[in-house]
Amino acid sequence: MESLKRLCVVKFSDFVSIMSEAMAETTNWGKLQTEVKGYVGIDTIQEQIRKKALKRGFEFNIMVVGSSGLGKSTLVNTLFKAKVSRRSNSAEKDQPPIIPKTVEVQSISHVIEENGVRLKLTVTDTPGFGDHINNENCWLPILKYINEQYEKYLSEEINVSRKKQIPDSRVHVCLYFIAPTGHGLKPLDIEFMKRLDKVVNVVPVIAKADTLTIEEREHFKSRIKYALNENGVSTYPMKELETDEEDENINTHIRDQMPFAVVGSDKSHQVDGKEVLGRLTNWGLIEVENHNHCEFSNLRDMLIRTHLQDLKDVTHGIHYENFRFERLNKHQKIDKAEDQESRC
Repeated sequence: MESLKRLCVVKFSDFVSIMSEAMAETTNWGKLQTEVKGYVGIDTIQEQIRKKALKRGFEFNIMVVGSSGLGKSTLVNTLFKAKVSRRSNSAEKDQPPIIPKTVEVQSISHVIEENGVRLKLTVTDTPGFGDHINNENCWLPILKYINEQYEKYLSEEINVSRKKQIPDSRVHVCLYFIAPTGHGLKPLDIEFMKRLDKVVNVVPVIAKADTLTIEEREHFKSRIKYALNENGVSTYPMKELETDEEDENINTHIRDQMPFAVVGSDKSHQVDGKEVLGRLTNWGLIEVENHNHCEFSNLRDMLIRTHLQDLKDVTHGIHYENFRFERLNKHQKIDKAEDQESRC
């Protein structure tokens, strides 16, 4: 308790540095190696963990943010090849979409299964974001929602009779959709990512990239990268958290590709006897999983096939721990002030 009383709020950059050092320490175990003479069975630990994890299932929570008409729902459906995201507007086709008066936060959950692996996927959409003439503070409902999920997890974690497995509704990644204007980031784009990058993993994507030529796309990406660097916006993956050369090489390659220029489509078409997902236009078929057509596959590989667990680890070890530290420290200060008042 005395050690808790000496805690103080640290800057986010300092907190990241502390956590990255702690994470780096765990990788040093490989240097301490003792030869095993004979078979012990240590190699079965991985299989034991795998079996338990498969029985329990996995959770992954993704948030999509961006103006209406950028194909957020379609892209998420394309990522998981299933109808996992509701349309942001439920209006009839012959009627204009209904724009909420304020930003709404809507979540929908599904349990999807592939080759015996069950995943509880929660998709959180934000209809109304950026759709108004005055978008001042339109990120506040989103920030509030993210912090509410941290609060729920913390409340369960510090509960005396907590559940064996705490339900995880924390947002693991936020896909921020950038309109394919070709001109650069809007002030709203920069303000949003600056305010949210401290509490969630932000991954920027260029929506409907098929509206840009290859030259326009590369120029647009360069302008976006420059704007992000100039304004100190931190996107996932964060360089400060890399603990070895392999991670650094992989993540550097990902950062070089970002923001991903993507095209989404949940409609199948026949190409050379094979079914492919794509958008049929007057000048041909845009295949969403074709590297020559867009960077959708790169985004999917990072989100699901290579960095899904890391996104969860960074959420828990960095963003949630930062929230937890400040929240408990605030409670401690209040308790201390009340204790001093009671003594007077």
